Amino acid sequence: MSFAFPWVLLGLPVAIYIGLRQVRPLRQGSGRVVYSDVGLLTGAARSPRVWFARKLPVLRTVALMLLIIGLAGPQVPVGVKRTGGAGIDIILALDISGSMRSVDMGAQSRFEVARLVISDFIARAGQNRLGLVVFAHQAFTQAPLTADHTLLTQLLDDVHIGMLPDGTAIGMAIATAANRLAASDAKSKVIILLTDGANNAGEIEPVTAARIAASLGIKIYAIGVGRKEQADAFTAIASGGPRADLDEETLKKIAAEAGHYFLASDADTLRKIYDDIDRMEKSEFKGPSETEYKQFYGRFVWPGLVILLAQFVFGATWLRKAP
Repeated sequence: MSFAFPWVLLGLPVAIYIGLRQVRPLRQGSGRVVYSDVGLLTGAARSPRVWFARKLPVLRTVALMLLIIGLAGPQVPVGVKRTGGAGIDIILALDISGSMRSVDMGAQSRFEVARLVISDFIARAGQNRLGLVVFAHQAFTQAPLTADHTLLTQLLDDVHIGMLPDGTAIGMAIATAANRLAASDAKSKVIILLTDGANNAGEIEPVTAARIAASLGIKIYAIGVGRKEQADAFTAIASGGPRADLDEETLKKIAAEAGHYFLASDADTLRKIYDDIDRMEKSEFKGPSETEYKQFYGRFVWPGLVILLAQFVFGATWLRKAP
């Protein structure tokens, strides 16, 4: 048997010392009644209450000792548990350029549909650690890798179009996401890139960034949303956003370097793509081992409380001493 809080046991000598101090005066005689002739008491029968009264300090000491042992957390090891499960580290890279305002995937804009689908993906992520990178003219990490999916959803809700200067820096988005995954110990590392435009900003070319990611063992699932291009300015205005040219050729090159390419022209297709990605390979990760213990504090605390209550009740009633 071991103790979760062994330092609590330092209270045992104190409890024993207090108990001895209380017992000693009883042995010496704590009170006297003056009689002219003690012979008058020789035939008097001794009441059992006297014997029990002298044991009250002993009961109190035993109760305190039991409580101290119980608070120290007595426990017995019953096995070893290793934390872990099936999971991967995933960075969600979301395009928040102005063209994502386009309404051509239903009643909502591309951005609104993408955010809803990603939110559902996060809710079903299980053991996976997720992070969020948003990009327009530049890219930055909205959320680092985390297993706190509730917090990640809240940070996703804070994302909106216009929080970055307009543009589409696909290469920078991949590089930023890869940088977050580079320090990961997971055997499987993934970037899910969602964009509706062509790379027109940033210092790194998308294909170059994809090659770097591939060299780090990172897969990229590139998702193009919307139509390949909106025909003219009138169509762009009617769809609720600026003109966007989906560069499928570049996205396919990215996929050729590091993963897969998907085209989502409507909300249902986008949901299916994220469902397919969710079902793709998972790697086993293992956390540190933990010894499992069976706790026995109740076997000491409850008897201690019962004894303490009993000595208090008897001391105040049947064994109460006259003043």
